[in-house]
Amino acid sequence: MKKSNSLTVPLRIAVISLVVCGLLFPGVVTGIAQLAMPVQANGSLISFHNTTIGSSLIAQDFNYSGFFQPRNDSASGLDPDITVQNATVQAARIHNVTGIPMAYLEGIIKENTKYTLFFFGSTYVNVLDLNLILAQHFPLIYNRYIV
Repeated sequence: MKKSNSLTVPLRIAVISLVVCGLLFPGVVTGIAQLAMPVQANGSLISFHNTTIGSSLIAQDFNYSGFFQPRNDSASGLDPDITVQNATVQAARIHNVTGIPMAYLEGIIKENTKYTLFFFGSTYVNVLDLNLILAQHFPLIYNRYIV
């Protein structure tokens, strides 16, 4: 009698823990996230011509040399941002491949520059944002390379 009773309590605790920690808590957190910040909770997906082409949070692979490219030195390879200096270097390649004026490329880099600590930190740009601007403004060059 004592033996079956000694197994019942741990099994009850395990089932209750499974329900609370494995079902109830994740469901509540997901529900709150969906209400408070639905775009971020769904992965910050980016669409182009009504087709989801990526996320602003994860680096995308761009096979055409006329696009800005994410960093290849990141340990995970998932960083969606590059430094402004890196973007400026890449702008020269994009100009040579596509003929898009350097002034235009430097302008979109400047307009999309973000800072890590407000206006005091390092400057960076999101690669997908820059490439979407290029695809929107130069569809004859880019539409065949966007999904």
